[in-house]
Amino acid sequence: MSVKRLCRMALLTAIALTIFMVEAQLPALAPVPGMKLGLANIVTVWALFSMGSTDALLILLARVLLGSIFSGQMMTLIYSLSGGLLCFLVSWRMRRHLHARQIWVAGVLGAAAHNIGQLLAATAVMRAGVVWYYCPILMASGIVTGAFTGLAAQLLYARLSRTGLLPKG
Repeated sequence: MSVKRLCRMALLTAIALTIFMVEAQLPALAPVPGMKLGLANIVTVWALFSMGSTDALLILLARVLLGSIFSGQMMTLIYSLSGGLLCFLVSWRMRRHLHARQIWVAGVLGAAAHNIGQLLAATAVMRAGVVWYYCPILMASGIVTGAFTGLAAQLLYARLSRTGLLPKG
């Protein structure tokens, strides 16, 4: 791994981690557990489309691990990791089918997958399927927030493409 690539990944991890920590301090959007904007996913989606799957996955894993350590809530690790990995897998699969003007779709589908991953983790932790009653509410919010984060990643990708600042490998 080149020093330039490692530095770029470290910088993006720091940006995603900062966004995650700031968002954790914001009041809840609604009185539904687990509902949040997921702004740190902008970095992951952008990295997936501009840097590739390996770098994006490493950035995601580092952000999730460090975010749960810095927040002092190790349960965050279980929920963020399960949701983040499922989100990543869906976005990674969609990557080859989407054009630069369709990155927002990966945000929407990734957010839905993230919610499913978190519900699966909650079912395992709580040993009860009652959490699935939250699914329609989480899916509705996931579509909205996923569209926002996906569109933000798409606009960032487009802007950096025009300036020639996209990474080259």
